[in-house]
Amino acid sequence: MSVLADILGTLFERRYAAGSDKLASRSMAELCRGLVSSQGEVSGVSFARAILDRYAGMGEADRRAFFRFLADEMDIDPDAIVSATEVVRQDKSAAAYARLMNASEPARQELARRLNQVPGATGRLVAMRTDLLRFSQDDPDLARIDLDFRHLFASWFNRGFLVLRPVNWQSPANILEKIIAYEAVHAIRSWDDLRRRLEPEDRRCFAFFHPSMPDEPLIFVEVALTEGIPNSIQKVLAEERDVMPAHSADTAVFYSISNCQAGLAGISFGNSLIKQVVADLSRELPHLKSFVTLSPMPRFAHWLAEEGQGEALRAAAMVGTDEALKAQSEAARRLAARYLISAKRNGAPYDPVARFHLNNGALVHDVHALGDVSANGLQQSCGVLVNYLYDLDRIEANHEAFATGGKVAASRAVEALARQAEPAQKPIPQKPAKVTPEETRSEVDEPTL
Repeated sequence: MSVLADILGTLFERRYAAGSDKLASRSMAELCRGLVSSQGEVSGVSFARAILDRYAGMGEADRRAFFRFLADEMDIDPDAIVSATEVVRQDKSAAAYARLMNASEPARQELARRLNQVPGATGRLVAMRTDLLRFSQDDPDLARIDLDFRHLFASWFNRGFLVLRPVNWQSPANILEKIIAYEAVHAIRSWDDLRRRLEPEDRRCFAFFHPSMPDEPLIFVEVALTEGIPNSIQKVLAEERDVMPAHSADTAVFYSISNCQAGLAGISFGNSLIKQVVADLSRELPHLKSFVTLSPMPRFAHWLAEEGQGEALRAAAMVGTDEALKAQSEAARRLAARYLISAKRNGAPYDPVARFHLNNGALVHDVHALGDVSANGLQQSCGVLVNYLYDLDRIEANHEAFATGGKVAASRAVEALARQAEPAQKPIPQKPAKVTPEETRSEVDEPTL
């Protein structure tokens, strides 16, 4: 079978090579039209490979022109939709409905599906969307194309296709290199640093992969097994620490969650990842009692400046010494608690990491001054970190309360801290605005969870 597969593969490659010569003289627009109208599988693959290869060799200006072509020529026809809709009003047959469906779908969606026939095309389309997102920032018309990409990617990358794999010190070097490159929360400084996060028995790392991109992690989480809930990332990542036997741990700490593919922005994997890892760890280590995060607050310092709050705390963060930060530790905890519970934007929590975990059903368990005294931690959150607790008995209720009423679940200790920081002129809202699904999804794919 292997020999036969090699022979067939060689014949196909030769046939493709011969066909590609004929396609070389065609413009990108002609190739796209040819792919959408092609009937044969072999000819379709030839067109698709020619388009992907041509795109890979393009400069910025030509790539932008390609997306303009998709926006202008491969858009929907509003008149055709209106006509098909009128037919469906009178005719409920499958044929009439199919006509409406076809009219409602822009040709560029079918183009993307046919491009995906080529082996390895999924990853190339994800990279293509990375360009599209960049171009859309100054060309709003291209946002229509991104809706098509998101629609397709939501199907192609749904949970049913994802594979959860442990990443450890024995994993292939090319995977380990990508873990180093994609780590977005606490930078991995060296191979020794990576080894400390993967090799000890009280450390775990899990990643989602897609069968079409087997060597590209989509998202990964780093886990520390501890006794009790830690209050600083310095302790978790300390070079000199005593390794704990896994069976002695009572807590699993998700201390870093990093999305890896910029072209999959808006396609959320984090919720499924955490739930799957909790389930797997619970089976492996049934004595674990608590599942918590040790998370940053990436917009805390910005919010303080915006609100004119915590001037002494922000000044201490700029100095960066333990003495200066300790002097502001209680103020830091109070302000952080108020920020997490009451700071809103468009009716949802101001903090993107909070939106993500609260929408998943976690609760704000505790806040820690001097939790992250790295340069990045001081700049973003004045050194404060937060524990989000995943209480398995309350996850569903917390999620429902947050999704339907915007209620932020928090421990009594955090609520008390928030009340202490409440300014007289800005009381904490007792009835938060309703949070729409779109608002809870926004920015959950940020790589700093």
